[in-house]
Amino acid sequence: MSLAVEAFAKVNLSLVVLGRRDDGFHELDTLFQTIDLSDRLVLSEAEGLTLEVDDPAVPADGRNLVLRAAEALREEARISRGAAITLRKGIPAGGGLGGGSSDAAAALVGLRALWGLDVGLATLERIGTALGSDVPFFLHGGTARGTGRGERIEPLPDAPSRGVVLLLPPFGVSTAEVFGRLGAPRLTASGAVSNLSNPGPERFPDRNDLEPAAEAQAPELRRLRMLLQDAGALRARLSGSGSTVFGLFPDVETARAAADRIMSAGPGARVRVAATLGRDEFRARTAPRGAEPGEGRS
Repeated sequence: MSLAVEAFAKVNLSLVVLGRRDDGFHELDTLFQTIDLSDRLVLSEAEGLTLEVDDPAVPADGRNLVLRAAEALREEARISRGAAITLRKGIPAGGGLGGGSSDAAAALVGLRALWGLDVGLATLERIGTALGSDVPFFLHGGTARGTGRGERIEPLPDAPSRGVVLLLPPFGVSTAEVFGRLGAPRLTASGAVSNLSNPGPERFPDRNDLEPAAEAQAPELRRLRMLLQDAGALRARLSGSGSTVFGLFPDVETARAAADRIMSAGPGARVRVAATLGRDEFRARTAPRGAEPGEGRS
């Protein structure tokens, strides 16, 4: 049997850094939003665990969260089942769009189905949290609040549907350096709680506290953000720690028109148009389904 699972990207509509924690991480309050840009995993029964990736920039060994997710799920279920996994990349790697974390979540959901495991969402969330801070969000999708390191997920009513223009520069930024430049104060007990009590998406501030540090590391990011603002974006922000910059537009048609104007100006970055993805559609499109004959084979 072979199953296919979609793994969708995200943007951070808002990202507030509350301070540095004792464990070395930063306390965040962020608004996640899935968009309809995706990777695709095909999983087939096999003797051992193998991974094939069509992007040479993405490792296909134990550094990849997909294999780490598979190993963790086997350990949790106390089984020795195998799977041959093929990963087709549509989400640019290292751009702050959550591709690796989304792939890990898709692997957990897909392998649970492939192996016929009776494993609940809470268990998948616990496994995902150990793999990476963003992984639990991709078990929910849609619009959601992330607190703690971003791993504590509170699903929210879907934000209004929007068109999205993504500007993908030909360089990455160092997440460690971005957080290192923040100079965020050590977290105190009083600073650990955001003042957003049971917020709807519209109440989150239009800000990303990582932007100044990322733009200090790569000043070109500010120029790209200004291009989106000048094109009429409702919100133009860095996604996560970058390097992708995105703009929200009222609808996909408006986003496409803005993308055309930006491309005519020679932005020095790849331009992609997407749409936000609500939770119901996310769940429908990420449900494991039978792979096409021959899909996933080299």
